[in-house]
Amino acid sequence: MVALIGPLMWVLECPEEIDSVKSPQPSRAAQNRRKESSKRGLFIVGGLVGLALLAVAFVAGAQSNSATSPGQAVPSASAGEEAQPAVELARRVADDPTALGAVDAPVVLVEYADYRCPFCGVLSRETLPTLISEYVDSGQLRIEWRDNPIFGETSVLAAVAAHAAGEQGLFWEYNTAVYASAPETGHLEIDRDKVLDYARDIGVPDMAQFEADLANPALVQRVQINAQEAQQIGVTSVPSIVINDVAIAGAQPLQVFQDVIDEQLRLAAQ
Repeated sequence: MVALIGPLMWVLECPEEIDSVKSPQPSRAAQNRRKESSKRGLFIVGGLVGLALLAVAFVAGAQSNSATSPGQAVPSASAGEEAQPAVELARRVADDPTALGAVDAPVVLVEYADYRCPFCGVLSRETLPTLISEYVDSGQLRIEWRDNPIFGETSVLAAVAAHAAGEQGLFWEYNTAVYASAPETGHLEIDRDKVLDYARDIGVPDMAQFEADLANPALVQRVQINAQEAQQIGVTSVPSIVINDVAIAGAQPLQVFQDVIDEQLRLAAQ
């Protein structure tokens, strides 16, 4: 449904941008007729594009393998708003270095994030530690990471670097170290030297292998698969979180997450 709504909402909210592309100086009556015709055409095109995207996402999800090709879900735009996934997002891959918690936990939190995002840093520093201590450690919650590097090439570099650390069992340590250094506003500046510094700081044992893995096609592909999943389900901002079938946009207060998790645990126990 998001794929269908997305294009239509853009048409509804941005008529000035659309109508600005027109022939010079027709009569006012002709302008009005043209604008109405243009809007009707754009609604039709937007709907067709949305249906096509929805169909592609559904087919891709139906053919997916949880270990290699991600599923799809419908992320809503407001905190705590329920959304019905077309395909289960949780991968539940045993020994996944980018996941925390029991593979069979009744509730799974999937986080789409960018290492240069200040609000993702807030979520990492202020919310996830409590969720881990309250729910992950008790086996009630599993957290699965998804890269969504929307702020450019250095965001991709940081994402690949985290996976390189994960190859040596230190994904979450790397993830935490990056966000611990992130500013509260603005985007974290990242370059190759900095990603190497993070690796040294957390004690990556084989730095030569870590450097080699920064160009490892398999790790780059992991980041690309995560980013493609985010695009397919309509994630346009970070952080975006899906807890079972409930979507939360942004670094909402801790209580929002606790309320959603508690409700999902209640439903799972029925």
